[in-house]
Amino acid sequence: MTVPSPDESGLPDAARQWLGHLERNRRYSMHTLSAYQRDLQQLIRLADGKPLEQLVNGNIRHFLARLHGQGHGPRSLARMLAAWRGFYKWWAPLSGMTANPAADVRAPKASRALPKALSVDQTKALLDAPAMLAQNDPVSIRDRAIFELFYSSGLRLSELVSVDIEYTKTKEHTSLSWITLPDHEVHVLGKGGKRRSVPIGAQAIAAINQWLAVRSQLVSAHTLGADQSALFIGTRGRRISPRVIQLQLNKLSTLAGMPTSVHPHVLRHSFASHVLQSAQDLRAVQEMLGHANISTTQLYTKLDFQHLAKAYDSAHPRAGRKS
Repeated sequence: MTVPSPDESGLPDAARQWLGHLERNRRYSMHTLSAYQRDLQQLIRLADGKPLEQLVNGNIRHFLARLHGQGHGPRSLARMLAAWRGFYKWWAPLSGMTANPAADVRAPKASRALPKALSVDQTKALLDAPAMLAQNDPVSIRDRAIFELFYSSGLRLSELVSVDIEYTKTKEHTSLSWITLPDHEVHVLGKGGKRRSVPIGAQAIAAINQWLAVRSQLVSAHTLGADQSALFIGTRGRRISPRVIQLQLNKLSTLAGMPTSVHPHVLRHSFASHVLQSAQDLRAVQEMLGHANISTTQLYTKLDFQHLAKAYDSAHPRAGRKS
């Protein structure tokens, strides 16, 4: 994301500088930066001409109350507050403000929905769908490698798109993420600039090797710079876009007879749930997912409990419930 000019964004220089800092130094994703930009624009509208450096704790509380009254949900308000708090944490010391006006303000508490995950059988039916395995064109082989890597290593969509064939550092491009096939590992730069290495399973390795054998068939005159290093490229020879992956996975889920469409994040959730069911190691799953807080990973223990509860209800002789 290139930070917009003042005329384009309606943001003061301080806000634009903060977004630039997050982009350059913290390597925040374009999606996150766009959301933060909208949140700061909302703050400016609520301030109604009052300079941001003159806002105090009471103003922030009042703004949240107004937005809540207008129908904004707890999650939306929490994200907005996080953006405001982060901006002031960076800017307050630079501007001479005595305190961060958003520091001790809390958004309305939201209930945390359980992440959606496929069962082991559903995942196998998806990845082994005859409709996909029967196709041997480069795009189908590429898609198999993408979906296997998602489920094998629990990557985020943005992380998978950024993966290179190997670590590359040139004037034009420095790898953010890459694979080392001999070590069966993928190295990714996740949220907040946090780097991690995750194992790649044997089936994913096999699928990636099959893709690398035909990848050159999609290389074109447009395959330049960073695209030359990309593990996954599209039909025009450029690094594959997140939207293409979403569409291809949705298409596959329909062909495989899934009850609902499958989003890439569902494969990440399925990876976490299935590893936790087998290994019962919450810390290991936290590391592999790249979660900053273990409380986020703990949501999967609820999924695991649901799995165990269903098994108990169906298997225990005295678990029957009266209808």
